[in-house]
Amino acid sequence: MAEDKTNQPASEAADEQATSATNAQSAEVTDQTSSEATDSASESATSTQTDLASALAQVADLKKQLEQASDQNLRAQAEIQNIQTRNKKDQAALIKYDGQQLAHDILPALDNLERALSMPIEGEQADSFKKGIEMVQKHLVEALTKNGVTEIKAAGEKFDPTVHQAVQSVPAESDDQKDHVTQVLQKGYQLKDRVLRPAMVMVAQ
Repeated sequence: MAEDKTNQPASEAADEQATSATNAQSAEVTDQTSSEATDSASESATSTQTDLASALAQVADLKKQLEQASDQNLRAQAEIQNIQTRNKKDQAALIKYDGQQLAHDILPALDNLERALSMPIEGEQADSFKKGIEMVQKHLVEALTKNGVTEIKAAGEKFDPTVHQAVQSVPAESDDQKDHVTQVLQKGYQLKDRVLRPAMVMVAQ
């Protein structure tokens, strides 16, 4: 019985040492796990902040692009509206004043015609009447020419069905005369490059 009592303190001391070692190991593992968890949480928080910053930058860039696109759209709409307004004004002016210049240029010719018609056609006054008619014809030609209306060349020209209308054919006096206009029965006119009336002609065959 006395021998067991002597060894009891030594056994308890050994148990305490073992418990202390185990507690120390547990504490070390706990500290290590806690440190790893802290590091992981820190890395996760950093990654989240980076992603958030990137997302905010993208949102800001998209917002800027949207504002620019909206501004460009508003400018384009305003420009289109201005163009439409100008076109309407120009069209209205063309409709309202179409032929104004032509009428202005023909008025003097009309005056000369009225003067010529008011003169009696007797004796020596016949010559004056003829001169009056010539003045009317001259003024009319000038007025038409100023407004882009010109006579179609026909006499002696090679027959062109786009500007000449053959109403009669005559025998050609030579090979060079074939398919050429020998006589103009009625003058033709064109407005710039548009035929108003083809020339009525005789053509050698």
